[in-house]
Amino acid sequence: MKIEIHVHTRYSKDSMMPFWAIYLKCIVSGIDAIAITDHNNIDGAIEFKRFCEKRKRKIQVIIGEEIFSSQGEIIGLYLSDYIRPGLSASETIKKIKDQNGVVCIPHPYDIKRQKTVLEETAIAENREFIDCVEVHNGRNISLDYDAQQQCIANKYGLTPIVGSDAHTIIELGRNYIEVTMLPLTPKDFRNIITDAELRCRPCMRIAHHITKIVKSLKLLRRGNYNELYRTIIRRIKKDFN
Repeated sequence: MKIEIHVHTRYSKDSMMPFWAIYLKCIVSGIDAIAITDHNNIDGAIEFKRFCEKRKRKIQVIIGEEIFSSQGEIIGLYLSDYIRPGLSASETIKKIKDQNGVVCIPHPYDIKRQKTVLEETAIAENREFIDCVEVHNGRNISLDYDAQQQCIANKYGLTPIVGSDAHTIIELGRNYIEVTMLPLTPKDFRNIITDAELRCRPCMRIAHHITKIVKSLKLLRRGNYNELYRTIIRRIKKDFN
């Protein structure tokens, strides 16, 4: 059984992936279960689950959210309620656990996405409540990041998993875990990931460029010209530094 964890849909600010495309790519790639983890909302996961339930070929959808805490991003899986961003890491993790959810730490080391990486002090302080950590993220631009992420997992005795982090259709089906059964409950998930086979493929750098374009197009569509201007200026400065 193949499970793809940490996937974004058009409900994320930097993705335009429609449900039909995700569904078809899962069928083609042999993905049996998928964890939808849009940024700071669970609407996309809920709607995609309903979409899949109406299809003849069933795909298990795990409702998740990639939550931007005040100390960096944390993923909650098997959620029933939305968790607002901006809380501390400990508060965010407690909110996930209150729902009997699974706590996953995405890309715990990434120089290019440093603003979103969860502070290591927060990992250390909350390690007894963390269920798993990504030791490979589909958007890692360097294998050095994988090595550092594995070191963090080892340091705090955390279960390693692979995070897809797919924002585009070309990324789907490339990074996943192989397990012996589908995890219908959080308890199932925690049990099966300890013996999961991690299937990793290198980052498709073009996907990062697509994401930047998508984010800009969404800002333009919403008429958020000030934010679009600031985004463009930040990128120009980054390119020249």
